[in-house]
Amino acid sequence: MKYLIQKFGGTSVGTAQRIKDLVHLTVNRDPKIVVLSAMSGTTNALVGICEQLYKRDMAAAATQIAALREGYDKVISELFTTPEFLTKGKQLLDNHFNHIQSFTLDMFTVNEEKAILAQGELLSTALFHFYLEECGIASVLLPALNFMRLDEREEPDMNYIRKHLNKELELHTNSIFFITQGYICRNTYGEIDNLKRGGSDYTASILGAAIDASEIQIWTDIDGMHNNDPRVVSKTHPIHELSFDEAAELAYFGAKILHPTCILPAKKANIPVRLKNTMDPKAAGTLIANILTSEGVKAIAAKDGITAITVKSDRMLLAHGFLRAVFEIFERHKTSIDMITTSEVAVSLTIDNAQHLKHILEEINEIAHVEVDENQTIICVVGQLPKNKSGLGFKVLEALKDIPLRMVSYGGSSNNISVLVGSEYKTTALKALNRGLFNYN
Repeated sequence: MKYLIQKFGGTSVGTAQRIKDLVHLTVNRDPKIVVLSAMSGTTNALVGICEQLYKRDMAAAATQIAALREGYDKVISELFTTPEFLTKGKQLLDNHFNHIQSFTLDMFTVNEEKAILAQGELLSTALFHFYLEECGIASVLLPALNFMRLDEREEPDMNYIRKHLNKELELHTNSIFFITQGYICRNTYGEIDNLKRGGSDYTASILGAAIDASEIQIWTDIDGMHNNDPRVVSKTHPIHELSFDEAAELAYFGAKILHPTCILPAKKANIPVRLKNTMDPKAAGTLIANILTSEGVKAIAAKDGITAITVKSDRMLLAHGFLRAVFEIFERHKTSIDMITTSEVAVSLTIDNAQHLKHILEEINEIAHVEVDENQTIICVVGQLPKNKSGLGFKVLEALKDIPLRMVSYGGSSNNISVLVGSEYKTTALKALNRGLFNYN
């Protein structure tokens, strides 16, 4: 049996009415697994509660817990209509919020934090399952903690996931409608863990790969991937088709609609990913698949929070082993590099995680001179961009002729031309590229 994977984000389950609307998007004769995020705002609220618990400010934590509970009480009253399910909903909230409240009594560690953060997805999936029950629609709630696990490298343990997910499905051979949690999992020690922010997309892709799904659908509040950031530029259009490589570049370099980790499991298993709009289900959305799309620029994305590091040496840069020594410093501190350019006496590179920057700079300073520029933005132009075709690089640079460019990366990929600009130029650059590449004024 081929299953369809449907993932719905926080805004798609953000209110009682949105939860009710899921029935029209999910209930049909197709075998499917529905993956849900926490209701919008819940994870941020749970993070805030954890911050107070780390500070041992129990009064503030209790106040925030009560405020979150009040919001869920409102959802229960609007979602259910029968006394039976109003009672079931209240009992559900009692169980979860008593569990959260219990953490104010003991020492608080990262393990407890992850257990608290898991409550959002556990609540949203149970509420949807109960609502389907009240409507007389058969469904099975699959606990993600029974099959989603990370290995010792903190990567999805695909063999374990495949084995245990299929074992769960085999317990319900007469069912075709399953609901499970995104984001949450267990680590290799069996403790509750998570796939980090945006991890529900990743969950959907992992599950699709594990059971060889017919398709993975990611439902959000926009009609597919757009050619530019609609929050910044006034005119954009949805893209109907993207290759896996194009979508991966866009997701990694800032397209918010899709989590960067989502593409790889689907690509490896050759399972199409379709981006759909819960507000406009009839819109075509974006199909991401193992396809050869037409030549030319498809879209532009921007990634903020970038730090540029220039390593200068008038003696050693071209010496055997020097660059390796530099890169090993980043590797030791588990810090990924996004862009890189070189000259005779310097190498410039960018990172998006400055957590270990102080220690990285201390080590590099032992072998070379270092310059750092913070508050940078990578702007990525993505499409089918053949390296042997003239004009594409010129069009990008011409569009940006009035904007100071800190770095340019072209030729490393046939899907990507990237430039680095100061973040104060981001909006101007995106608008200039919209005019120069798509003729939008």
